Amino acid sequence: MLDAIRWDSDLIRRYDLAGPRYTSYPTAVQFHSQVGTFDLFHALRDSRKALRPLSLYVHVPFCANICYYCACNKVITKDRGRALPYLQRLEQEIQLIACHLDPAQKVEQLHFGGGTPTFLSHDELRQLMAHLRKHFNLLEDDSGDYGIEIDPREADWSTMGLLRELGFNRVSIGLQDLDPAVQRAVNRLQSLEETRAVIDAARTLQFRSINIDLIYGLPKQTPENFARTVEEVISLQPDRLSVFNYAHLPERFMPQRRINDNELPAPAQKLEMLERTIEQLTAAGYRYIGMDHFALPDDELAIAQEEETLQRNFQGYTTHGHCDLIGLGVSAISQIGDLYCQNSSDLNEYQNTLAAAQLATSRGLVCNADDRLRRAVIQQLICNFSLEFAAIEQQFNIDFQGYFGALWPQLQGMASDGLIALDRERIAVLPAGRLLVRSVCMVFDAYLEQQNRQRFSRVI
Repeated sequence: MLDAIRWDSDLIRRYDLAGPRYTSYPTAVQFHSQVGTFDLFHALRDSRKALRPLSLYVHVPFCANICYYCACNKVITKDRGRALPYLQRLEQEIQLIACHLDPAQKVEQLHFGGGTPTFLSHDELRQLMAHLRKHFNLLEDDSGDYGIEIDPREADWSTMGLLRELGFNRVSIGLQDLDPAVQRAVNRLQSLEETRAVIDAARTLQFRSINIDLIYGLPKQTPENFARTVEEVISLQPDRLSVFNYAHLPERFMPQRRINDNELPAPAQKLEMLERTIEQLTAAGYRYIGMDHFALPDDELAIAQEEETLQRNFQGYTTHGHCDLIGLGVSAISQIGDLYCQNSSDLNEYQNTLAAAQLATSRGLVCNADDRLRRAVIQQLICNFSLEFAAIEQQFNIDFQGYFGALWPQLQGMASDGLIALDRERIAVLPAGRLLVRSVCMVFDAYLEQQNRQRFSRVI
């Protein structure tokens, strides 16, 4: 693992394509409206019979201020009262879902995302957690993986104390960039002091893990000023870091239209930012987990990758991929067995459907045999950078090279280029190919040819 990444500019230029991030396979682009609440109830029944552990994702869509780069499902409002009707419907959804599950099914993982979850008042957060505890089997001994996304401008010591009291033990902090000119260009003014105060509170209150999000490729960023941000972030010593490539898609995300295209860094500058960031983080002792994620060697993700138990789902890299994932709230996605389903992304539609005592499931997909096979292949490659054919052959009763014979010339080309090592028994993603692992996974994606690649960000 010490040689986790090797920078190869030529390979990056050739394989830096637009493609999915593979938080699922098939991806959400394949979801369709023929999947609805009946399929969800069927999947919940199977989950209940098997007594599978659970992972809950709760979406809080509200933000007080707009960040121009943001591609999340959110509602921008200064009116804190708008959360109340939403929370009433969210509590209704929690109740409707929970009655189809067994109280013995433990919630191993819980994540509040947004939006800005701390947009909610302390009383609202207390009430929401009390409602979740009433209807789901949340762990009381702090052994669960219970995380929440934090905007340091919306949290202080008392907020952090409340979150710890409510059972949260992980925080993910949006930072993006510390340079004031960049912050003004994306309408997110956030000082290092604000961020440090939240991290100091989290450490004092014994949160188990701190993650910081950074974005490269934002307007007015340069390799020099981004390197300074990374240096400051390293001094904060987060357990994990997410370093995302900014995907400028103003035709899809309206807030991005406020970004001046002329202020965006050139592709060569973006590459230099990433290369420098990798050098800085590696020198500071961080391991490259894959797909923009770095972690300290004693972090659970790094240990899981060493032990080849790391998994990936809609919550990103996780050690809880064996759980059934239940998404709660507007636009939230569930993965229960072979079912993927998503709630309506329209806030009014979500609330009105639940007001009529119906679940807001609007689309989804049920995996077929080929989907399950390719999902397992992509999961192994993206999490462990390796794939043993014998394990897949045994699990799915196939001959690997026979089943994927049509892909062999592409794989051999990648092997010749030095992305992967390929023989009759396995694929190993080489250090020069690890930054491009999405490109390797894309070879196995049966749906990619019929998709509009402009829907996806580039690999680098």
